[in-house]
Amino acid sequence: MWKLIVSFFKIGLFTFGGGYAMLPVIEREITDKRQWCSTDELLDCYAIAQCTPGVIAVNTATFIGYKIKGAWGGVVATAAVVSPSLIIISIIAAFIQNFAGLSVVQHGLAGIRIAVSALVINTLIKMFRKSVKGATGVLIFLAALALTLFMGISPLYIVLGAIAVGLLLGALQKGGRQ
Repeated sequence: MWKLIVSFFKIGLFTFGGGYAMLPVIEREITDKRQWCSTDELLDCYAIAQCTPGVIAVNTATFIGYKIKGAWGGVVATAAVVSPSLIIISIIAAFIQNFAGLSVVQHGLAGIRIAVSALVINTLIKMFRKSVKGATGVLIFLAALALTLFMGISPLYIVLGAIAVGLLLGALQKGGRQ
């Protein structure tokens, strides 16, 4: 349990930029260093975490904690990953009014936003390479992207549609093998 606390507290403490920026750090800690799950299992956790309410990194921490140590592991991992943010935000909130107008603070925040964008794009590229397989995967990806970008369809409907397509294709493949 202690390793779970330390790992997720460290992830929460040293990752800036929100949930998606945390994903490469989670992958390095969980799959590479601790070997608590495979990359494919972690991608499955990301997919489920994205589909459930809440921040993807927090949901992922909950799933991994549950996998490692059951319900208490889920609670502990979740608390550990959010604790650093709560502490840091509380400190910043106490002093932000005094410093928010300073140009050096504004420039620093602008730099952080740019770096976080790079981290998110890196994560997206890795997830694409590991998750989108074959022509069918590319077609589902392109359809989901087009529905999101050009038609403004809710992500909920896109995810439900992708699940339906995946189940249908799985059933068709299974039926073809019999």
